[in-house]
Amino acid sequence: MLEFPRWKYVLVTLVILVALLFALPNMFGEDPALQVERKNREPMDDFARQTIEELLHKQQITIERDYIDNGRLVFAFNDVAAQLKARDTVDATLADVDRAALSTASRAPAWMRRLGLKAMPLGLDLRGGLYLLYQVDVNGAVSQLLESYEQSFRRSLTEAKLTFSDIAPINSGASGNADGLRITLPAQSDAAAVVEALRKVDNSLNFRSVSGPAVEMVLTPAQIKAREDYALEQNRTTLMNRVNELGVSEPIVQRQGLDRINVQLPGVQNSAEVKDLLGKVATLEFRLVDTQDSPVQAEESGHAPLGAKLYKRKDGSSILLKREVVVTGDELTQATSTTTNEGPAVSIKLDARGAESMQRTTRLNVGKPLAVVYIEKSRRLVEVDGKSVERETNTETVINVATIRGVFGPQFDVTGLMAAEARDLSLLLRSGSLAAPVDVVEERAIGPSLGQENIDKGVRALELGMLAVFVFMALYYHAFGLVADLVLLANVVLLTALLSLLRASLSLPGIAGIILTVGIAVDANVLIYERIREELRNGVSPQAAIRAGFDKAFSAIADSNVTALISGLALWVIGTGAIRGFAIVLTLGIATSMFTSLMGSRALISLLYGGRRKVLRLSIG
Repeated sequence: MLEFPRWKYVLVTLVILVALLFALPNMFGEDPALQVERKNREPMDDFARQTIEELLHKQQITIERDYIDNGRLVFAFNDVAAQLKARDTVDATLADVDRAALSTASRAPAWMRRLGLKAMPLGLDLRGGLYLLYQVDVNGAVSQLLESYEQSFRRSLTEAKLTFSDIAPINSGASGNADGLRITLPAQSDAAAVVEALRKVDNSLNFRSVSGPAVEMVLTPAQIKAREDYALEQNRTTLMNRVNELGVSEPIVQRQGLDRINVQLPGVQNSAEVKDLLGKVATLEFRLVDTQDSPVQAEESGHAPLGAKLYKRKDGSSILLKREVVVTGDELTQATSTTTNEGPAVSIKLDARGAESMQRTTRLNVGKPLAVVYIEKSRRLVEVDGKSVERETNTETVINVATIRGVFGPQFDVTGLMAAEARDLSLLLRSGSLAAPVDVVEERAIGPSLGQENIDKGVRALELGMLAVFVFMALYYHAFGLVADLVLLANVVLLTALLSLLRASLSLPGIAGIILTVGIAVDANVLIYERIREELRNGVSPQAAIRAGFDKAFSAIADSNVTALISGLALWVIGTGAIRGFAIVLTLGIATSMFTSLMGSRALISLLYGGRRKVLRLSIG
């Protein structure tokens, strides 16, 4: 007598029904869509939806359907041309308050959307978009930290009314990179007082007095490592902020390896503009103008006076600025592009520290000129010994010089920019500065037509592979083969449901993982069926052969699946990119194949041959 507990029937039935529900949205396909959200992150409402609907209708853009999803408006269209026209219309009319992003919208019924049922997201190779792999210059991160300390040291010594000759980077090790600062002091200076003032900047730093007289600060290996780790995480956060400002739907920005960050931007095709904006290191500095010395003499001699630095204006003329920085871009809390009577501008709001520094400086220097320096760091190819070598270059341009007429508050406007410069600069300042320079080491742009072609080929390969397996199992194992076919189909449904539930992106390697999962599930059924055949050849009754086949094949199935699961988990944890996508599908597929092969298959065979019915022969080939 072959029995299967009723609660297991109920469990298998519930699991399959729930899986069907979660997998169902994948059957409806997607339409080109536009996501619109407020720049201030406030949720959209029906009034905003009606406003944009009227705007698009005036441009004769047909909206297939629209709805509000997680505070964002989603407009679906029949084709990509209407989608692009709608984006350009929203950007041209509502760019000051709204942000539009190209996206896709499922054709699934509204009740599925209300239940939170969504199709699994597609990777770039299936959806189309831009893939960028950035290399983070961790040595540059330490250099930027030293520059920050240099400005803080200058400010602290000035506030303490302690004189110093210069502050310059030093290299105390064999790495060839700067890892400390030397503060050169005038003769008969009180080095102890200087160290005490410098410790107020950061008490964890190590200072030592040396001959010269001078004071040196050298970073420890632990501090350098901490800065490198911080730079990687800060760069990832900054890149994510910049991507969000660009209005890209469902982006992926994640660390890869020790010093790399990969960025995946679905639907983005203008790679040159996006690369320039994401990798740009740009900020502002406010410095007082040196009115005591001549910039012409400094330019002719090639040396700036002590405590001053030579800069260029936008028109190419020279100007001397004091080395002490009043406020940097890191002390901004808000930056928005705007238009004033003087033209395009960036409206800036300072944090408490920056506001205090600006108020103190302007109060003590009324009637004196204050300059705004625009700093942009980039990498360019230069010729060295006849070879092209990539070097980091700094472009520092004075974009505005104004006379201080009164005490500045925490909020003011910076002019002297073109409209595009003001827009890009406000975006960069809002998203934060990169803690270290980054370089693009790999780039792939995948068009939507190629993505659709990849989908068609991947699905066709899956269909052909499953069809071949189905036919073989039906011919070789007869009724038991048909049971295996139903189990394999259930396995694919379960796997699709899990990918949709976990919001795991499906890529071409993922489709390969699904096909491999089908093979793993078939292998389990083959082991069970061959064990049943062996029992029948030994003269065991049909029902006893089924029971023995499942029981005795379990250890072999478990061993093979556990070893495959270990490999899959290792690839999932350690791997990146396509390898990790494959590992996710493989790992989940192993779990679903174990369930369907051992539970689902046994439930169906028990329905066919179980109970008190008398079975004389099994249709197993």
